[in-house]
Amino acid sequence: MDSNIKQSIDLLVNNIRNLISVDAKKLEYIIAAQIAGGHVILADSHGVGKTSLARALAQSIRWRPEDLAAIGGNDNSSPSSTGNTIGSAAVNSGVKMEGFSRIQCTVDLLPQDILGFNRFIGQSSEMFFNKGPVFAHFVLCDEINLLTPKTQGSFFQVMEEQSVTIEGRLYYLKDPFFIIATMNLKGVHLFPLPIPQLDRFMIRLSLGYPSAEDETAIINRHGKIDAWDNFKSVIDSSDLIRWKKMVDEVQIHPDVVSYIVNCVRSTRTHPDIETPASPRAGVRISRLARSLALCRGMDYVPVDIIKEIYIHAMAHRIITRDPSIPPEAPLQNILNSTPVESKHD
Repeated sequence: MDSNIKQSIDLLVNNIRNLISVDAKKLEYIIAAQIAGGHVILADSHGVGKTSLARALAQSIRWRPEDLAAIGGNDNSSPSSTGNTIGSAAVNSGVKMEGFSRIQCTVDLLPQDILGFNRFIGQSSEMFFNKGPVFAHFVLCDEINLLTPKTQGSFFQVMEEQSVTIEGRLYYLKDPFFIIATMNLKGVHLFPLPIPQLDRFMIRLSLGYPSAEDETAIINRHGKIDAWDNFKSVIDSSDLIRWKKMVDEVQIHPDVVSYIVNCVRSTRTHPDIETPASPRAGVRISRLARSLALCRGMDYVPVDIIKEIYIHAMAHRIITRDPSIPPEAPLQNILNSTPVESKHD
């Protein structure tokens, strides 16, 4: 495995933490999820730095001109994450990708406000596609559970297939494509995200409130208008794409796969769990584990990584029978009771 990957990831983590006060391990999870081709949901309170973190991550990337160019011409390759072959007749033409965009969710937002819409040019019969903010490499969807169920549904296709369909025409988004969504835990006018949508997020995290020392640093750093002036890009976008392809090269032993399967299937028999995890959960855990191992310069997945990420990757996928029981409780019980059995020589 390329030892330079860990150095580059450390450089990226340190670059962001020089500006944003965030736990290094949680930041590593977010970066690993992005490299794995997944998406992240942050369940947090207001003002803890979610937007700044997403912006810092996006601005740490050096975007190439071709990353931001319009898709069309001879560029008919499909995103590596979908495995679909999109013919030239279906490829969007003239739609440019942004490096970073933010969607500030409100209850009156409509699907076309996120995905885009077609309109006529002047009095002519020529149609023009107005792209939505989802056409960006890094998308921050702020307060996603303020969206109505209809508008929440506009994310289903783009999160799973990295493409959107507008009036029968398929538009795909270039790699890298990454959504960080934030979710309010309490408040008014909230629409709970359905399990199928939550299932599309690779991991759920909470940044939490900073320590007194970190909060002092935040005031000293961001109390000035020039806080972002010296912030620089440290990673090439081509590196992110290359690392994403390398995730598949990380070895995962059959015993580790069996352990993942057993931990996922245990959610379907646990007495405290009403809605268990789907088979998609095991796929996401496996890929996140491989990506995290890659970020740490490893060419295989030890079972300890599975134990480390299991609750973060599963808590948003299940519903407990008793709402007073947090999902982390039965998941921790499953971890404690599921043995790592060796069935292979």
